[in-house]
Amino acid sequence: MTTVVAVCGSRRAGSYTKIALEHALAAAEQAGAEVDLLDLGAVDLPLYHPDEDVQGDSAALVRRVREADGVILGSPVYHGTLSSTLKNFHDYCSGDDYEDTVVGLLVTAGGASHGATLEHMRSTVRNVHGWTIPQQVGIPHASRQFEDGEFVDEGLRKRTEELGLLVAKHAAAVSQGKSPLAVDD
Repeated sequence: MTTVVAVCGSRRAGSYTKIALEHALAAAEQAGAEVDLLDLGAVDLPLYHPDEDVQGDSAALVRRVREADGVILGSPVYHGTLSSTLKNFHDYCSGDDYEDTVVGLLVTAGGASHGATLEHMRSTVRNVHGWTIPQQVGIPHASRQFEDGEFVDEGLRKRTEELGLLVAKHAAAVSQGKSPLAVDD
C-alpha cells in the first residue's frame, strides 16, 4: 500500500497549516493511500546537532519519512521563508530519506506573500533528492480561510485536496517502479 506522510512545521495551537494538511491527507486516503500526520509541535525534536547521532524523537520521525512513498511538507510563512521548526526537522533528513520520494508543498501565510517560501522548500527538497510535484498550495491570509476546521474558500479546499490526491497518485506510481511522470493528472 502507498503511504503518504504529512509533516506539519507549525507549533501553534489551532494551526492553519495542520488543518490544511489534514484536508490533503484525507484526499490522499480517499485515493487509497495509508496516511500519517507528523505534527512537529507535539514531539521532542531538539535543535539539530551534527555531532549527535540520536536526539529526542528524531530517529523515529525521520524513519516515518524514509518509509513513506509520498510526503506533504507544510509550513507557515515566517519572515518570508519556512518555519524554523520544519527547517530543523529537515536538517535531520538526508538524501537517503527522500530518495525516490514524491513531495507536495503547502504553505500558509498571514499575509498575501508565500511564493518565496514555496521556492525555499522546493530547493531544500531538491537537495535531498526528493521529487517535488509541480502542483503546490499557498494559502494567503490564512486566518480568514478557515472556520471550525473547514475551508471558507471552496477553491482553496479543492486545490489542497488535489495536492493530497496527486501526491498519492504519483507516489503509487513510483512505488510500482514507474516514473512519477507516468501519472495522468
